[in-house]
Amino acid sequence: GSEMCIRDSGLQTGLLISGAVLTETVFAFPGIGSFLARAIFTRDFPVLQGFIIFIAIAYALINLAVDVSYSFIDPRVRVQ
Repeated sequence: GSEMCIRDSGLQTGLLISGAVLTETVFAFPGIGSFLARAIFTRDFPVLQGFIIFIAIAYALINLAVDVSYSFIDPRVRVQ
């Protein structure tokens, strides 16, 4: 049902980000993916660290929102 759709959308976040890096690098689109690829190739470690922290926080917050939305959709799911 709708629980699977929400769960899958939360899990697809990581794939979406990695796909952006690949797509922007292959097709030379300007964006966050090409910015990350350029930082990797030039060994710009502060940019890489900031980007990794940003992605980790965004991924954690999206999955937190997915977990919280479970309780609204399915009242049987409760935090104990």
